[in-house]
Amino acid sequence: MEYRNFDRLVSTGALNACALYDVKGLNAERIRKCNVRGAKGFVYNYACMPVSDETVEALQALADEAEVIDKYKALLSGEVMNTGEKRMVLHQLNRGECVDTVPRDKSEFYKAELAKIEKFSQDVRSGAVKGSTGRAFRHVVQIGIGGSDLGPRALCYALNLLPVEKLDARFISNVDPDDAAGVLEGLNLEETLFILVSKSGTTLETLTNRDLVFKVLRDKGITNPKAHMVAVTSETSPLAREEGILQVFFMDDYIGGRYSSCSAVGGVILSLTYGYEIFRELLDGAHAADMTALQSDITKNPALMDALIGVYLRNVLGYPYTAILPYSQSLNRLPAHFQQLDMESNGKSVNRFGERISYKTGPVIFGEPGTNGQHSFYQLLHQGTDIVPLQFMGFRENQGSLDATVEGSTSRQKLNANLVAQIVAFAKGRANADDPNKHFEGGRPSSLIACDRLNAFSLGQILAHFENKVMFQGFIWNLNSFDQEGVQLGKILAKKVLSGCEGDENLAAFAEILL
Repeated sequence: MEYRNFDRLVSTGALNACALYDVKGLNAERIRKCNVRGAKGFVYNYACMPVSDETVEALQALADEAEVIDKYKALLSGEVMNTGEKRMVLHQLNRGECVDTVPRDKSEFYKAELAKIEKFSQDVRSGAVKGSTGRAFRHVVQIGIGGSDLGPRALCYALNLLPVEKLDARFISNVDPDDAAGVLEGLNLEETLFILVSKSGTTLETLTNRDLVFKVLRDKGITNPKAHMVAVTSETSPLAREEGILQVFFMDDYIGGRYSSCSAVGGVILSLTYGYEIFRELLDGAHAADMTALQSDITKNPALMDALIGVYLRNVLGYPYTAILPYSQSLNRLPAHFQQLDMESNGKSVNRFGERISYKTGPVIFGEPGTNGQHSFYQLLHQGTDIVPLQFMGFRENQGSLDATVEGSTSRQKLNANLVAQIVAFAKGRANADDPNKHFEGGRPSSLIACDRLNAFSLGQILAHFENKVMFQGFIWNLNSFDQEGVQLGKILAKKVLSGCEGDENLAAFAEILL
């Protein structure tokens, strides 16, 4: 395999020469033709993307020349892919083995941790494990930040309407004490189990919130607060040797924070909240998507097609943004998770060897659920001066049991009618020569991910789809998508402020205002 910059690939020139497909010419034949299918009803549709048949052929050639499937297989086999930290990248192995050459010791390690999660979650949910005052746990609160919060929170919220017995799940992430105050308000702390998540065991915000929670527990008369806490960390972290806590679950350095939702980082709280069987279904859905991502034919590989079209939008058409628009209120935190996943992975200006690059990489990601977003920022998306590519998500059935028929259609039908209408409106627009204020230019590109129902399996598919999309784009741009040096400088300077600014007059001047 070769690792070459995007602008050194022969296929890049051919891609630039391709004729655009004008999405204003959208028709039913194209919509039915442009489906890339995954398992169990998962569909990625790119009919409203400005890619012609010629472009799809050029994208296939780009994927082949960049050897993205070979690089994916190398990653799965345990080759060092995180070049900055000289580490393997093994988050897919949490879900199952995709190739025969996986690192066997790590496969067994991950299986053993899953068994620990299954046993502990069953013991808590059955009442065999109780709090320090003998009361069963009814609430679980995860303390973590970044990848220890965004992914698990998004997944936990997404499954809230499943018809299973649940524990109450909450999250503390921000070092702002008002975050913890709002989460803890009204909880019976004797019935609350806390999950402390930090791979390094040294994350300042997380440890600060841990100590804050311990103080609140003691103030409420709970003399043994550690009996209300478990930890998720690495075997080498200080938390791994923490005495008195109920249980320690391990991840390792080969699982990056934003890719960690399928490890104990997400597995513990999902298994406690919904039961281990639900978490296992999520892993199975993610594994199914991982297997589909091995297809070299891009018309059979939803994540790779999505990734390649994203590269085309960014590098040929020059669009710097992408909006993620799930038409599901249960997915209200998923755009925030995918924002971190994409922007922390591919927001890079040097290649995997540390060399400066001259082409654009990851886009700015934002989003909100529909239909709420329609009454917020869709004005700019329809009639603003920038074109923003859109990624819609929709489901054919409700997750919950509540629905209502009003004026001849159900709430679900109204939701999906809005979704379909927006896709077509963005593509085709509407001319109005008499009133320019009511003129819709159209030609706004979008894609659609559709599933039968939002459940644990389909949620796992969506999670893995985006993880693999980001991975494939990193391969094409020749990036290391698995480190995040960009977040380190702020941490260093924050510690400097707390130690007195150490002669830095800029830090000191701002500290005078706020501290």
